[in-house]
Amino acid sequence: MTPLEFERRYQPLWSELEQLLDQLAAPAKSRKGQAFPVEKIPQLYRQTCHHLALAVDRQYPHFLISRLHTLVDRGHQALYQTKTRFWAGIWRYVSHDFPQSIRDHPRLLLLSTLIFCGPLFALMLICYLVPEAVYSVFDPGQVAIFEKMYNPAAISIGRERGADSDFMMLGVYIRNNIGISFQVFASGLLAGVGSLFYLLLNGIFIGAVAGYLTAIGFGSTFWQFVCGHGAFELTAIVLSGVAGLKLGAAILNPGQQTRRDALTDAAKIAMRMMYGVAAMLLIAALIEAFWSSARWIPAEVKYAAAAVLWGAVLYYFSFQGRVKRAAAKK
Repeated sequence: MTPLEFERRYQPLWSELEQLLDQLAAPAKSRKGQAFPVEKIPQLYRQTCHHLALAVDRQYPHFLISRLHTLVDRGHQALYQTKTRFWAGIWRYVSHDFPQSIRDHPRLLLLSTLIFCGPLFALMLICYLVPEAVYSVFDPGQVAIFEKMYNPAAISIGRERGADSDFMMLGVYIRNNIGISFQVFASGLLAGVGSLFYLLLNGIFIGAVAGYLTAIGFGSTFWQFVCGHGAFELTAIVLSGVAGLKLGAAILNPGQQTRRDALTDAAKIAMRMMYGVAAMLLIAALIEAFWSSARWIPAEVKYAAAAVLWGAVLYYFSFQGRVKRAAAKK
């Protein structure tokens, strides 16, 4: 087949691929109402790759090979670049944007940490020294449930459940964790007061349970259950507070903007934080369902793993992404 015959035979296919690639590259607004058979691109792309291989092998003119090279390159980008950008965006968010967004708000982070951790440690100490103080926080029925959940003689710890219910409990943990964090975050719309209130309340609840169970001799069961997933879950609650306080700060102090504009800008930053918080809560739920509640894992192993997880979380939010940011400034 001569180069001219080759070009005449396959010209309609190449033109169709070019048109589809042009449509794909056009802004989304300009494609509204137009039929766009994107599913045809892979097939046309594969055929064009085959034509390129034939043209090279038969040593057809350079202009023809060059045109096919360009078409193949464009087709490859259209098929694979979107996926590459998607995963690259996720990697940038995890490796830089998320931890940096937290470090950009040191005062809110400090405030959220103090409001959550202060009552937590205070109630832990009070209920450890005076176990009856737990009834100032929970009613007797709730206290009895906690005792049953963390009784060293219980078959499973953390929840009453059978060995085949790990996946069911994963859903329960995800729902509970996201419910608490969303409550802390969304209540920031009440000028930040709501976030402070729920941070304080959760700190009191967790501290009271921890102190009471330790005082009555259930500490070994309780601490080996919470130590691992706590690195992600407790940190996520604090970070939800940071995101909520960001909303509250925009309402209280909009600066030169209107409150609406300030809140819109703050919400964009806060939501970027919450994407990472949601991922942390998912990790916490996975650890809680399949690791924390496992009786067959020795306590020493759980404590060692918890030390590694806490260290990793603290390192991540303290240092991850700093080098990249410094390089960008240069």
